[in-house]
Amino acid sequence: MSDQQARKPAQPLQAGSIALPMIPWGIAAVLLCILPFIFTNNSAITIMNQMAITIIFALAYNMLLGQGGMLSFGHAVYAGVGGFACMHIINSGDFFSGLPLPVLPIFGGLVGMWLAIIVGAFSTRKAGTVFAMISLGVGELIAACSVIIVVFFGGEEGVSGDRTYGLPFFGVEFLQQIEVYYLIAFWLMLSAILMYLYSRTPMGRMANAVRDNPERAEFLGYSARWVRFYSFVASGFFAGIAGALFAINYEILTEENLNTTQSGIILLVTFLGGVGFFFGPILGAIVFTLVQTVLSLQTELWGFYLGIIFVATVMFFPGGLAGLIMMHVPALRLGKLGRLGVPYLKTLLPAAIGALGAAALVEMIFHVRHAPNGDQEMTLFWTTFDSHTILPWGIATLVTVVGFGIMRATAPALVEAWNEANTPDGMSE
Repeated sequence: MSDQQARKPAQPLQAGSIALPMIPWGIAAVLLCILPFIFTNNSAITIMNQMAITIIFALAYNMLLGQGGMLSFGHAVYAGVGGFACMHIINSGDFFSGLPLPVLPIFGGLVGMWLAIIVGAFSTRKAGTVFAMISLGVGELIAACSVIIVVFFGGEEGVSGDRTYGLPFFGVEFLQQIEVYYLIAFWLMLSAILMYLYSRTPMGRMANAVRDNPERAEFLGYSARWVRFYSFVASGFFAGIAGALFAINYEILTEENLNTTQSGIILLVTFLGGVGFFFGPILGAIVFTLVQTVLSLQTELWGFYLGIIFVATVMFFPGGLAGLIMMHVPALRLGKLGRLGVPYLKTLLPAAIGALGAAALVEMIFHVRHAPNGDQEMTLFWTTFDSHTILPWGIATLVTVVGFGIMRATAPALVEAWNEANTPDGMSE
């Protein structure tokens, strides 16, 4: 090493490039604009609204868990309190009548941030189990206050309002769901971009460092506590925006928006999508919303199937759906991704058929156990049959055994094809 190199001053910590990858964001913006023209009925638009709100909330939660390593069991309170505050603003006729509805989420975000500042002042001193237990206690405390502080939370009935009392925005009064959809879509894009940019700043990078090795970050001169605090406050702000959009979309908030169940759901959504990737919570929110809204119309056991998906994801794909997708990047770069098509088809198609057979057995067991006396007919996969006869049970069992049997027989070939697709040419034996 030369003397000039030895005397070279240490370089300050550099953040990643904050330039936006324009193509993915452009595709997302175009997709958000055209979706209402593809799915035109109000129920579909309502589902898309809920999906967008969940995406914002999941991305905000991922700022804690994925970027900062802080596991929270009570993060729903920041979205809930922000939503309740916005509902009271809606009900303040003199103030709200002069306020355009599109700026209302800012108030929800500020209230969520204010609450996060108070809670984060003492909860971010430690991470790990200590932070998780404090978040659980705070969540339970505020959820309990929802039936005590009736003047703010409205008791068991909650607080409702009418978004159309606000000042029209360029002539739009937000009477129709499609108008609300574009309002939520705008805030989805803005919030996602801001959260992405935050992850590329020095503070966002230091949150990753504190997550991975807080002792080393402290040794370098950075306060792990304050890094966690800033991430917590930013997360509370965007969670409050999600709560405000919920208030605008549904025009009512109750204790369910604050309780531990809602916090557990957003934890499930984030893990399902993948906490190690920015787009992971987006995938998790889309899948969860579809299961909750579409699959729940077909079966009462949708929560059971969602639980199986979640457990399977945690056990076999810790990186979530996003991690599962990113596993294929090396094969794509090597130009060998196409070699996995046939092995996937031979293995995953029988697995899917076997899963449908197993689901049929579960549905028949549920029907036999819970159907009223004399109700022996059930409809499954658009087919009506007598669940008390042996034939449907035999068919479902046969489909399950054969499907999973073929999957097990073809799995070694899939593993071999996977190893070959991820090995550069000339390195395989």
